[in-house]
Amino acid sequence: MKPIGLQLYTLRDLAQKDSIAVLRTVARIGYKGVETAGLYGMKPKEFRKIVEDLGMQVCSAHMAFPTAENQNEIIETALGLGIKMVGSGLGPDDFLSRDSIRAAAQRVQYAQQALGAKGLIFYLHNHWWEFEPFEDKLGYDYFLESCPKAWFQIDAYWAANFGQVDPAKQVRRFKGRTMLLHIKDGNFARDPAYHVAVGSGKIDVPAVIQAADPNVLKWIIVELDECATDMVQAVTESYQYLVSKGLAAGSK
Repeated sequence: MKPIGLQLYTLRDLAQKDSIAVLRTVARIGYKGVETAGLYGMKPKEFRKIVEDLGMQVCSAHMAFPTAENQNEIIETALGLGIKMVGSGLGPDDFLSRDSIRAAAQRVQYAQQALGAKGLIFYLHNHWWEFEPFEDKLGYDYFLESCPKAWFQIDAYWAANFGQVDPAKQVRRFKGRTMLLHIKDGNFARDPAYHVAVGSGKIDVPAVIQAADPNVLKWIIVELDECATDMVQAVTESYQYLVSKGLAAGSK
């Protein structure tokens, strides 16, 4: 089993009030790691020490898309956090045409080269628009033609594209280049697009995780963007489901 982490964006509202309390809560639930989406005004090494003192580790980080202007800051932050994997995403406009897809692929290749020169791996986190039909394929099919060496963090819920696509099949397709899985769940409603505790929605979570390559996959990461119930409760229930079913390894 792979260790279980939490994307801290999930608890962003609470973290704005008391980020340290949020980290303590995540550790108390049993999560082994956290994926960052900002450091709450702390320096990378300071944030890392707090996380590690709580018995967890920073597993990866979502940051701005690397460019010539910001790549040094991204690299310094990653090294300070002690991580090897840095991720970002592409927008819906990047999948409007073949030209826009090729341009996006070039941006990704630049990011891979810039971060790779410092021993880091740049990965892509998907939303639903990558899995929209595009001509006779999905948008990601054309993207891979221009960027065959991309690394991925497959978000299982968004890869389902509100029930139109089998996310386990997509994980299986990309398993050789998928180091991280974002496990979120929901009922495929578009408006409002609320999520639910993992295991209580429509995603076949065991199938998604089993479709990954255990020799490539590093972490199972829970992320919920919006939730109609208490978010800490949903985060706790998600942990309990994944660990009790033997789908991920926690500290409790």
